[in-house]
Amino acid sequence: MRHSIVFITLLLSLSGCATQYTADYSEKAAQQTNKIEAWQGPVAGAEAVSLITDLVSSADIKVLINEALQNNPGIQQQYVVLKTAQVARSSANADRLPSMSAGLSGNRQETSDAQYTGSLDISWELDLWQKLGDNVAAADWAVAASEADVKAVQNELAAQVIRAYVQVSYYQQLIAIEQSRLDLLNNNEELIKQRYRTGLGELEDLDTARTSSASSRADIAAYQQSLGESVRALGVLLGRSQLTINDISLPDSLPDVMLPLPGLPEQNLSQRPDLMAAYANIKTREYETKAAYKALLPSVNLSAALTDIASTPAQALLTNPVWSLLGQITAPLFQGGALRASIDTSELAVLNSWWGYQSTLLTAVQEVEDALSQEQSLTLQSVAINEALANAERSSENYTSKYRQGLADVLDLLTVYQQTYNLKAQLLQLHFNQLSNRIDLGLALGLGV
Repeated sequence: MRHSIVFITLLLSLSGCATQYTADYSEKAAQQTNKIEAWQGPVAGAEAVSLITDLVSSADIKVLINEALQNNPGIQQQYVVLKTAQVARSSANADRLPSMSAGLSGNRQETSDAQYTGSLDISWELDLWQKLGDNVAAADWAVAASEADVKAVQNELAAQVIRAYVQVSYYQQLIAIEQSRLDLLNNNEELIKQRYRTGLGELEDLDTARTSSASSRADIAAYQQSLGESVRALGVLLGRSQLTINDISLPDSLPDVMLPLPGLPEQNLSQRPDLMAAYANIKTREYETKAAYKALLPSVNLSAALTDIASTPAQALLTNPVWSLLGQITAPLFQGGALRASIDTSELAVLNSWWGYQSTLLTAVQEVEDALSQEQSLTLQSVAINEALANAERSSENYTSKYRQGLADVLDLLTVYQQTYNLKAQLLQLHFNQLSNRIDLGLALGLGV
């Protein structure tokens, strides 16, 4: 009989060894970043930085970032998700430890004295195949993925705060430009009135000027609305229910944002939390699949029991117990294909996480290349608009002089003015886009907080 049990156990063990998970998608994923060629893009004026907060020198922005990291509801939710993963890891590890329970019961009959029974039961599953260990490893990698998700949210939140601050400053500067345009148009209205009174102008010129002034006032109202929305959006990032423009310390011009220096693709991509999380997800699914395979193997359980019967509760607390020890081997024979279905599900989860990593990697490379290309494009556009603005300002001065001498009509003058201020607004927009793009580039390169 003893030889039969040993033979059956050995046979089950050998059959289990023939059904082991052998794929290694995590190793393939680790080699993917080595295949990325060097970044193509401008490095002139770029500076080496390690943190996304290093992109800005403003102490006010850094204070706002710290406030957001403490109070933003989204980041707090991510912390809860991380704690949940940590609790799940503790639960998985508990399965590897012995379990113990104690009991005390009493019984009394009419014809006999009371009897009390005390018991202590201990059970432990031996992890011969490392199935429980694989479950713990899967939980460890799930925690690592959640930690990477927290890092990604922190980095994104810091970038959003910087971008929101720059946007508030942008709308403030845009309103200032439009207000200067309106002031000039109002002055032109007065000039046209004076020329009309002296018989040098026409009433239609005044209507044309008033049309431009009204349009400018409408633009200011729209920009003020956008400014208010930007301030409120910043307040949401900070976790504040109310935030006004007076609560924000803003510079007279757009804050500087440094151009981060790209490193080697492998180095930059290894810093990205989204890729870390995607890799950790593959490892999690792989260990879950290994555990699913090992569920086909026999399990070995040891249990021990101590029992004592006495006439008082104190004496029944194992003062002179009777002990028993039991070893049990259990092997799954038929469960309607549930274990094989669990294996198939786990393998598909590994494959899905692998393609998720591939998608994340491709997106990461695209984000870096797009940001580098955008930096070059915005630089060229800014040079061209600066040149156009210089020409427009000279033309504006010439037409102003000609109009006062009666050599140009008001429509030509207003057209030149509009062109000049439109170019100023366009240049400001390009500057804002360039600063925002540098923030995006920092995120794409894996810069964090």
